[in-house]
Amino acid sequence: MQLTPETSERLTAGVARLVRTVKHLGPRAAADLYGDLPSFGWALLVPLEQDGAQRCSALAERVGVDVSVASRQVAALERAGYVERRPDPLDGRASLISISDAGSAALLHTRGVRGRWAVEALADWTEGEAREFSGLLEKLADGLDRAGRRPARAGGPVPAARAPATSTSTTPAPAPATPGENRR
Repeated sequence: MQLTPETSERLTAGVARLVRTVKHLGPRAAADLYGDLPSFGWALLVPLEQDGAQRCSALAERVGVDVSVASRQVAALERAGYVERRPDPLDGRASLISISDAGSAALLHTRGVRGRWAVEALADWTEGEAREFSGLLEKLADGLDRAGRRPARAGGPVPAARAPATSTSTTPAPAPATPGENRR
């Protein structure tokens, strides 16, 4: 799909503003949002909660980080009591990492804070607007994830999209898809 330069600029400016806002709020909100849970803890605990006990290598792959990074982060979460480690019954040399009761409580706390923020931030939105935005936001995150996996183009920045040629078609645009459940 090709976007007009105006739409592309508005979209990227909006995303940039959102990122700046999150960065600005981040340090002030981290203590309330995560409590004693390290900020990276959320990314590691959610897959453990969803998928159950797993090896560090599988967890690293799931969250998209190097095994050495995941190993250090898991060790910090283990010291803090958010995860537990036990021998892998299939290979005693390896360990399985699982979320602890304290880790589950930390996720519950974080979800509660996020939920309160969402209620406040979206107080003047309708349920339909919030559902539509959720679906579009998930679609954007998926697209950014896919685009981030592609090799960069040689020769500098990607040129702005050109407006499509004028069409005489009177076919209406498809209705937006009904958003699914939040995947993360």
